[in-house]
Amino acid sequence: MHVDRIGIDESVSAVFPPEKLLEALDGLSATVTQVTGRSDSLSECQAVVTLEHYDAFLDLEWVHSIQAGIDRFPRDRFRAEGVVLTNSTGIHGDAIGEMVAAYVLALSRRLHVHVRNQDRREWSPLGWDDAWTVAGEGACVVGLGSLGRGIVHRLTGLDLDVVGVRRTPTPEPGVDRIYPIDELHEAISGARFVVLAVPLTDETRKLIDAEAMAAMDDDAYLINVARGDVVDQSALVDAIRDDVIAGAALDVFETEPLPETSPLWTMDDVIVSPHAGGLSRDYYRHVAAIVRESVRRIDAGADPVNRVL
Repeated sequence: MHVDRIGIDESVSAVFPPEKLLEALDGLSATVTQVTGRSDSLSECQAVVTLEHYDAFLDLEWVHSIQAGIDRFPRDRFRAEGVVLTNSTGIHGDAIGEMVAAYVLALSRRLHVHVRNQDRREWSPLGWDDAWTVAGEGACVVGLGSLGRGIVHRLTGLDLDVVGVRRTPTPEPGVDRIYPIDELHEAISGARFVVLAVPLTDETRKLIDAEAMAAMDDDAYLINVARGDVVDQSALVDAIRDDVIAGAALDVFETEPLPETSPLWTMDDVIVSPHAGGLSRDYYRHVAAIVRESVRRIDAGADPVNRVL
């Protein structure tokens, strides 16, 4: 593979201005230009950096996703056409870890309740036993890749006792016990916070269903920073309404944007954020570092960083 020209697709504007990435890639051996996947602006490009997938990318040699997840890309078609696919695994651990820590503290200190009262200009002190501290509480992190490790680091810093779920039983610093995926229900029982950080695959789709939520304690909170389809969303609504679990903090949903009609918007112990957990003002710099190193490797005849196909 040889890359002379790389396009920055306009879809990245949902996360950062394309021109910022263009500036960060100044001096690259390949020419970098802004493109749109829905036009002929890609005609001279061999590669593209993108958030979304467009069929025009199937004519390229290399596609880089600015996200860690690759579920939006048609992997079978990429394989058939010989298109190399890379992702941005490794750049989100700090931001996602801090987002989860913020959810945990907001739920325990009832900050979401105070914010809603502020919107109504309502001075409403909590009951004596409404707020609590998280030190010594249990958390189960489902998925211990780069996202999960960032989460574990923050939660152990808050003195939570952390267990984890992953496909292999490899030990992880800060995690007291590793459960295989077929022991998920045992792993999440007894945890005050169940945090999802797995990629969306056939194995993880609807991983957290009504049965899984029934295995959680009734004072437990579900935190999802993975993908919306990892959770059965209608079962989650029922579980919160029926006090099967205490609530949730959700950054991802089955349908995005979350429809205005969703009951999740108005549930007392649910925090909704708009798929913003991985965002930071340095996001484009992290992507630029991956692209720059990938081009260096390609020029040397090696694979680019984070090759998944």
